[in-house]
Order: sequence, then structure tokens, then C-alpha cells
Amino acid sequence: MNQDYIIADAWSIIEEGFDKERVKSSESLFSIGNGAMGQRANFEENYSGPTFQGSYIGGVYYPDKTRVGWWKNGYPEYFAKVINAPSWIGIQVFINDEELDLNSCTAVDNYKRELNMKEGWHRRSFEATMPNKMKVAVRATRFLSMALDEVGAIKYEVTPLSGDAKVKFIPYLDSGITNEDTNWDDKFWNTTEVLSEGSQAFIKAHTMKTHFDTCTFMECSLEYDGNKVDQKPEERTEEKWVGHTYTQETAQGKTTVLYKFGGYTVSRNHKPGELVDAAKSVLRQATTAGFEAMLKQQAEAWASIWEMSDITIEGDVKAQQGIRFNIFHLNQTYTGKDSRLNIGPKGFTGEKYGGSTYWDTEAYGLPFYMSTKDQLVARKLLKYRYNHLEKAIENAKKLGFNNGAALYPMVTMNGEECHNEWEITFEEIHRNGAIAYAIYNYYRYTGDYSYIPEMGLEVLIGIARFWHQRASFSEHKQKYVILGVTGPNEYENNVNNNWYTNYIAKWCINYTLEQLQKVKDGYSEDYERITGKTKLSPTETEKWKKVADQMYFPYSEEKGIYLQQDGFLDKELITVADLDKKQRPINQKWSWDRILRSPYIKQADVLQGFYFFEDHFTEEELEKHFDFYEPFTVHESSLSPCVHSIQAAKLDRMEQAYAFYLRTSRLDLDDYNKEVEEGLHITSMAGTWMSIVEGFGGMRIRNDKLSFNPRIPKQWKSYSFKINFRDRILKVHISKERTVLTLDAKEEMSLRLNGQKVVLQPGTATEV
Repeated sequence: MNQDYIIADAWSIIEEGFDKERVKSSESLFSIGNGAMGQRANFEENYSGPTFQGSYIGGVYYPDKTRVGWWKNGYPEYFAKVINAPSWIGIQVFINDEELDLNSCTAVDNYKRELNMKEGWHRRSFEATMPNKMKVAVRATRFLSMALDEVGAIKYEVTPLSGDAKVKFIPYLDSGITNEDTNWDDKFWNTTEVLSEGSQAFIKAHTMKTHFDTCTFMECSLEYDGNKVDQKPEERTEEKWVGHTYTQETAQGKTTVLYKFGGYTVSRNHKPGELVDAAKSVLRQATTAGFEAMLKQQAEAWASIWEMSDITIEGDVKAQQGIRFNIFHLNQTYTGKDSRLNIGPKGFTGEKYGGSTYWDTEAYGLPFYMSTKDQLVARKLLKYRYNHLEKAIENAKKLGFNNGAALYPMVTMNGEECHNEWEITFEEIHRNGAIAYAIYNYYRYTGDYSYIPEMGLEVLIGIARFWHQRASFSEHKQKYVILGVTGPNEYENNVNNNWYTNYIAKWCINYTLEQLQKVKDGYSEDYERITGKTKLSPTETEKWKKVADQMYFPYSEEKGIYLQQDGFLDKELITVADLDKKQRPINQKWSWDRILRSPYIKQADVLQGFYFFEDHFTEEELEKHFDFYEPFTVHESSLSPCVHSIQAAKLDRMEQAYAFYLRTSRLDLDDYNKEVEEGLHITSMAGTWMSIVEGFGGMRIRNDKLSFNPRIPKQWKSYSFKINFRDRILKVHISKERTVLTLDAKEEMSLRLNGQKVVLQPGTATEV
């Protein structure tokens, strides 16, 4: 059974009723972020029950030493982690000197949480009966400012319901925090100074090893019955903690409010010696504006984001809630302001995967950001990889490659490989192909070729060199083979000739050769600069071409399909439908040995290739491969349902496409994989966007123009989305009867709809 406690609502994530078993899941689901920092939805007041505390700062990480046995050659020395940062949200709350703790209250009534996605805030309200018999109503509203991205704000309201009460707040900062996920229980933070100045407090700390200097700060004020209370707080400082005490005699039915502004200034953006001054500056801006004005500013910032990135679905509130939840978290995780940052698979919602960058960004994230932001945001994601090219060459060198061959890391913070599972670190080399594909995809979509001669061609050369060296010639097959790999299906390790890996290797080499010729013909100065810098010769590129031309692909004549890898048909081919449901998910029920011997596929593998390179195959070939592989797919990767939804929609299997769409869009809301308490699946959320725009909307780039082949699930009355295509905004509205296209641009634009040419005029709606 999937979880089913989130109330269906078009614009909000809502939980009603307090259940201790759900606290950790809700901490993930109600997480907030602003691109620069983020936090799990932990309670502001202390909670003694099971909880997963988490506050994170973009780009601040720790190199946790790898745990590895005897075989260390080429192994990454560390696994980088976005670490739990000093906390600024904490507020101890005392009613008549007894601490408010929902874990020990005798009753918690009218409990409600809301994550308002339209305006970007989180609110919790409840009525609590405490052991001392006092009953209080609490309402806590919190947001991380999109406008001032170093600061967040809390409005914490307490109303005594069963008599007058002394209400005491102790807002605090705490740098004595630990990570849930650590290899050696290292100390990640060193606290250097704890300061308290009137209503403000600061903790200066730096990360060990990486030495990111941070200042965690707060400023608080009190209000009673709508009026500001001028009260100098009592100060208490400890080695890693600072708190301010505010006390207010509160009449029954009257409300005492604590306003708390807090956040981080970091040496990534300021000089280390100026962090406290920078904190005071941003606090001055926040407190001058005040909570309500900043909340209004937050709503305006989100209105601007939604104006471009919203997808509307009419007639299916769960589907609508799902896609908005996905789009909301994508925009909380990465705003495109800072090219040093990227998109972690958990974003700011947990610690799994270290908060690092994976191939997910290029394969799944890029289309969303290209289409819903301006192309500079997508270009920054590609620039991130160019900036790490030297590290990718170093990574390959550690594994024995030479001559500038580049292997991009599976997991990284700064370009270095930092994943510590050998079957992924050494073998899941198809990630190199995703980097090259993103370059191709960016140019195809934006029409901006300048990235390739400026940066991209060097990246492509490094990748092509890697594939040339990684392939070996088989005398037996008289073909080039790629041995000892893990494909996208991580339930198969150390296999030979994974079809997807071999196919993308061949494509990468051919695409690089094409771009070399194009840059030579049109950008001769760049060509001379790049070939001189990389020492590339025609003799070398001839060798690449030989590998591409003679690449081996495992194929079954009997079934008429490409095989996922050599020997796939030797497995006991029992479909998922015939698998005992009690055995699912197999990654939590089976030994790794048993999984590796099974035919079960974690995510699209051969079908990932058919998704990337669909123009290379007929629809009949897609259908044949979909019918063979999908029945063996357990979809235990968050990246699986979206690709299958797109493929099913292309095959006009709308019931299946819709089921996969619901699974990808509500993967976390309904906790399909039974792991949501660890954090959300941010990069698969970009796949959800693709499943509507590319799946149901049928959007493609064909002959340098947009093309749509729209379909609509029977459960929906209509749906709509916007895309930014080469600085022209196109709104697409699809219903069962018609498609309406509206162009926001200076000049007309032609595209294809269901194979027919349509010419759109600026500012007018075209109905088809």
C-alpha cells in the first residue's frame, strides 16, 4: 500500500491530524528552499519523537572519507556530502514554565500543515493540551525568501485557550548538529565564535577539510495582541549554542507572536572576515521590510515563477497537485542564479546521494530548465561541466586512461569523482554520454551554437577519447566491444556490451566528429585554438571513427530485439506480474546476489536509448522493445516511470501512460518507493514535467522547428503548459476537442501540429 494522507488540492500540500508515524515523511514533503539554501520541515519547537533534522546550504559540503576494503586502486578518496548546517529555526516554547513538545502532549487537536506552493510558504497550526493541563493554539508560518536568498522568516503565534498563561520563547541558533548520513562519524563543523548583540545573534563556523566559512544568524522581536513589545531579551551563550529569552504574560484568547528572521552568510559569496557584517546587512533589509511585506514579496516572486512554469490540468486534482508539487520543488532547488551550483537528486530535502550532481541533471533536468527559464540558465548547467573538464580528465587518468580522455564523475561537488560504490564509480560510464547528449539537446532546442566552439567541443573531444580507449577489439566478433559495465539498469553490474552504453558511445564519437567539421568550417579560429590545445590530429579521429563504425550491439534474431546486454536471455525470464507482491520492492527484500541474477530492470535501459534517439528507430521497433522490456521492469528507480510514460504515450497506450504519469508525479506524495522520509526525488520531478510536455503534448524538435502530436488522458478535461522556445513564449492548451496555441513573440512562428504546418501570429490564439 502507498501512503495516502496528503489531501488533494490544486495549489497546496495539506496534512490534517497529528500522527507521530508520519513526522519524518512530512518533514521531506513539506521541505522549503530558495536555490541558495533549504531545510526539511522540522518543527520550530523542540520535538522529542523520531525526527530527521536537516538544514542545507547550496555548495557547502564535506569530503567524508570513503569506506572501502582492500582494493583501493583508482578509488575515490571521499564521498562528498552536502552536510547538515547549523540550525537557525529553533524556538523553545514554554507555557507556564512547561515546555511545549508534541511528543509529550496529552492531546493534539485540529493539527494542520500546509505547503502553499502558489505563494511559497509553509504553515503548521494545532491545538495542544500539555501535561500541565494548559491548552494552547499554535500557528507557525515560515518561508525562505526568493528575493533575499540569504534569509528566511518565521512567525510563531501562541494563544492560550484554557486560561491566562506565561508564554516564554527561547529562539536559538545551534551549531552542535550532526548528519544522519556519515561514513566515519567525523566532526563536520568547527564552531569558532558565538556572538549575542541585543536582539541579534550570530554563530561563526567552518566546515572541516573544505573550510567553507559560514555565519548563521537570527534577529527576533515580540508582539502581543497586535502591538509590538519592546523587550530586551535575556541572553544565554554556550560553546555551540546561543539563545534569547522573551517572556509575555498572555491573557486567555489573546495572542503572543515571535518573529524570527534567520539564515546564512557564506564565504562562497563574501570575504570570511565580513560574514557578520553581511548578516547584519541582510537582517536590516529583512526587518525594515517586516514579515508581512516579505511574505507579500515572496508571493510575488512565486507568481513570476509560476507565470512561466505552471502546468494546468483540468478535471483531475491529484494529477494537478502532483505536477505542481514537482515544479515547485524544482524551482526551490535550482534557480539558475549561480553557475557554481547544480541539482542534487535530493535537493535540500535530505542527505541521501550526498546532495551531489549526477547524470540526472543532463538527462532529465536540462529540458525543464531550457523550456521554463531563459536559455542562459540551461547554459549555466552546461558551463558547470565545462568548468570541470580538467577534473574529468584527472578522473579518467586515475583509472588508467590517457591523452586527455575525460570521464565525468557519477557523483560530484567540484568535478572530482566522489562515489564510493565500485560498480557505479568504475562501471556506470554511460553518464559520459549524457553530458554529450545535453550539449546536442541544448543546441537543438535553443539554436545557440556558440556554446560548442566556446566550450562544448573540448568536452566532446575528451568524451570521444574516453570511448575510443574504453572500447576493445574482439577478434572473435570482429567488432569493438565495451566490457565490464553497469548500464542505467543498476540491477545488472559488471556486464559486457550493455546495448545502451555501446549505442551512446558510438553516437558520442560520431556527434563529436560532426561538430569538429562544423567548427572547422564556421569557426576556424576556435578550431585552431581547440585542436592546438588538445593536440588533436586526423590520425586520432580516424581511429575514433573505426570504433564507432565497428561497434558491436547484442541482438536476438529470434525475438527481433536488441538485448540489454550479452546473455540477457540466459536469465529465468519471469515477468514482474508473476512476482509475489510481498517480495516488492526487491531492493529492500532481496540480497544483491539474487537481484543480479534476476531479469528485473530497475529503470529504462534499452528504452532509455529509444527515448534519447527515437528518430533512429521506427515506432514498430519501439513497440517491440517496449513490449519485451517493460514487463521485466520493477520501476524501483525514481527515473523510470517518466520515460515509460513518454514511450507509452507515443505508442498511444494512454491508460498505461497515465498510470506511469501518476506514479512519477506522485512518487513522493504517495511514497511509491517507501523511502520518502529520506528526502524527495528532485531530478525525477523534471522527468514528470517531460512526461506531460513530451509525452502527452508530444513536443519534439523536428527539422529545427517545434512539433506537437498531442494526446490527452481520458481522466482530464484539458491541460496546458508554456515553453520558452528560442526567446518566444508559446502557450499550448489541449482539450479533447481541440488544441489552442498562443504565441508571445515579436514575429510569426511556424511549427507542426499532428504533422501539419501551422503558422502562428504574435498575440493571437490559433485553434486547431
